[in-house]
Amino acid sequence: MTTRFGSHDHWQIEHDVHDIVWLNCDRKGESSNSLSREVITELGEILSIIETIEPAGLVIGSAKPGSFILGADIREFDEFDDADAVSDLIRQGHEVFARLENLSCHTVAAIHGFALGGGLELALCCDYIVALNVPETRVGFPEVKLGIFPGLGGTTRITERVGGLAGMQLMLTTRNLRAPAARGMGVIDELVDEFSSLHWAARRAVMQKRRKRKASLSASATNRQPVRALVAKVLRKKTAEKANPAHYPAPFQMIDLWEEHRDNRRRMFDGEAQRVGQLMVGDTARNLRRLFFLTERMKGLGKGEDFKVRRVHVVGAGVMGGDIAAWCVLQGMEVTLQDRELKFIEPALKRARSLFKRRLKKRPAVEVAVSRLLPDVAGDGVPRADVIIEAIYEDADAKRALYAQMEPHMAEHAVLATNTSALPLEELARELAAPERLIGLHFFNPVAKMPLVEVVHGEQTADSWIKRGCAFCSQINRFPLPTKSAPGFLVNRVLAPYLMEAFTLMLEGIDKETIDAAAIRFGMPMGPIELADVVGLDVCMKVAETLASGDVDAQRALLQKKLDAGHLGKKSGEGFYLWTKGRSNRQSVDVDSPYGDQIATRLMTPFLDECRSASADGIVADDDLLDAGIVFGTGFAPFLGGPMHYLEQQEADFR
Repeated sequence: MTTRFGSHDHWQIEHDVHDIVWLNCDRKGESSNSLSREVITELGEILSIIETIEPAGLVIGSAKPGSFILGADIREFDEFDDADAVSDLIRQGHEVFARLENLSCHTVAAIHGFALGGGLELALCCDYIVALNVPETRVGFPEVKLGIFPGLGGTTRITERVGGLAGMQLMLTTRNLRAPAARGMGVIDELVDEFSSLHWAARRAVMQKRRKRKASLSASATNRQPVRALVAKVLRKKTAEKANPAHYPAPFQMIDLWEEHRDNRRRMFDGEAQRVGQLMVGDTARNLRRLFFLTERMKGLGKGEDFKVRRVHVVGAGVMGGDIAAWCVLQGMEVTLQDRELKFIEPALKRARSLFKRRLKKRPAVEVAVSRLLPDVAGDGVPRADVIIEAIYEDADAKRALYAQMEPHMAEHAVLATNTSALPLEELARELAAPERLIGLHFFNPVAKMPLVEVVHGEQTADSWIKRGCAFCSQINRFPLPTKSAPGFLVNRVLAPYLMEAFTLMLEGIDKETIDAAAIRFGMPMGPIELADVVGLDVCMKVAETLASGDVDAQRALLQKKLDAGHLGKKSGEGFYLWTKGRSNRQSVDVDSPYGDQIATRLMTPFLDECRSASADGIVADDDLLDAGIVFGTGFAPFLGGPMHYLEQQEADFR
C-alpha cells in the first residue's frame, strides 16, 4: 500500500487530522497475520519515519477481520540449523520492538481476535492495550508447546506488566485468556463491547495519554530476590510434574533465565535471544513443530465441505455416548440423547452438568448448555439430526437392529456414525438400504480431553460421507483421522500389544509402578497400567479377546480377576490402582537405570512394531498421519515427533 510513508506490502497506514498514525497489520497473501521477517522489517522501516515526524500517537491494529496477530511465522523456523543465526534474528526483532516501546509519541494496541505469541509481545511494547470484548478475542503465549519460549521480549515485558508469578504461569501453562480474564490479570487495560468502539477507545487513549496499570506491590515483589528464587523453585517443581526437563527443556530454560536475570533488562533480552536460538534448532522444537503442522493438516481435512452441523442425536447414554453428547453441546450444538429408559440417561445428564460447570463457569451459560441437551427415550430427534452417533454396546446384531429402526426416518443429508471400537463397518452396514452412508466416529476416553477422532471408513463407504465426518469433527474442535475399517482401527491396534506386554511384565512379577514409571521416563504421558484403568478394564478385556498376543490366557485371567471383583478401573474407583477424585494412587519410583531402560524397551518394541505393521497395511493415508494419530490418540512422546518419524531417525542414527 502506497502512502506518504512509502509502499509497504504488509501494513496499512493512515495519518489522520488529529496527528494519530493508524498502523494496521495486513500480511499480503495470507488470511491471518503472523510476524514473518518481512513483516518485522517493514515495521522497522515505518518506525523510522514515525521517529522522524513525531506524531501525537500511534495505534497498532489489524486489517484482518478475524484476528490481531497470531504470532511468529512458524513456517520460517525450519530454515535455520545454526543457533547463532536464530539468535541474531531474534536480536533484530528486539531492536525493532524496543524502538516501538521507546517512541516519543503515545502508543496504543487495539486488539480484536487472537493476539498470541509475538502478536502479544508486540502489543506489550505499547503504552496501553484496548481490546474487543468478544469470545473470539484471546491472548496468550503458546511457544512452550513448540519447544521454545517467548522470544521477542515477552519474558521481560509480561512479568513487568503483571508480576513475575502471574507472567511466568501464563507462559508456562500456554493458556489462551479470554478478554475479561486478560483484563482482570492486567494483560489488557480496557475492554469495549462493539467493534466500532475499538477505534474510538484507541483514539481516546492516545488523546488522554492513558497508560498501562502497574503491577501491584505484591505481584512486583515476585520479580525480586529473595522471593524470585522461592517462586522459581516452586515453578520448577510444578513444571517437572508435567514435563521431563530432558525431553522438554524450554520451560525450565525460561524459569532459569527469569530467576537469574530478571533484575537486569539487558541480560534478560540477551539471554532470551541466546536460549531461544539454541532451543529453536534442537530436536524437541523441530519435532513439536512437525506435530503442529500435522495438526494443521488434520484440521484441513475437515474444511472445504459444505456441511454445517446444528443438531446431533446420540443413541446410548453410557459413559462414552453421554460424554460425546455433552461435548457436542459445549461446541454450541443441540443434542438429543437416547437410551431405553430415562433412568439410563440421567447419569449422563448429571455428568454433563458437571462438565459444563467446569468449562463455562457462569451459571447462565451452564443453564443454556443444559437446555441444549435433551433426553429422548423415543428417538424423536432422529429426523431432525444432521449427525446420528450410535454408541451402544458392542454387539453387531443389536447395532444393525437399531440402524433398521432409524434409517427410514433419517434426513437425506444426515451422517450415520457408529462409535464402535472393534467391529468391522462392513459387517454393521450389510443390511442398510444405503450402506455407503455408514462411517465410524471413534472417540477416545475421556472425550473432553482426547483431541483425536478416527473417522472410520469401510469398503462400502462413499468419500462424500467421510468428508462430512471430518467436517463434523472440525466443528466440534477435534482432529479427524480417516482410518480404514480393520481390527482395532489404528489407535487400539497399536495400544493392544503395548498393554498386553505390560500385563505380561506384571505376570512376571514386575511391580506396576515400575512398569508405569519406565513408560513415563521414555516419554509417554502415563504408564500402560494406569492407562488400562483409564480406558476401563472391561474394555481391555474386549481388546484381549480380539487383538491380544502372547500368553493370552494368562492376560485374560489377570483381567478377569479384577472384573469379578467389580474393579473396572477409574470409572468404578478401583482397578489396578485406587482412584479418588479422578486421580490414581500411583506412587512415583526411580527407574533411572539400565533396568528401567530394559522395561521401556520391552514395552515400546511391540508398540513400534505394530506401528510398522499398520503402516504396511495402509490403515491411514501415510506415515505422517499415522504419526499424528498415534501421538494424539495414545499420547506417544510428542518430543519424538511420532513413532514412524522416531523409527526413521533411529535408523538414520544407526547408519
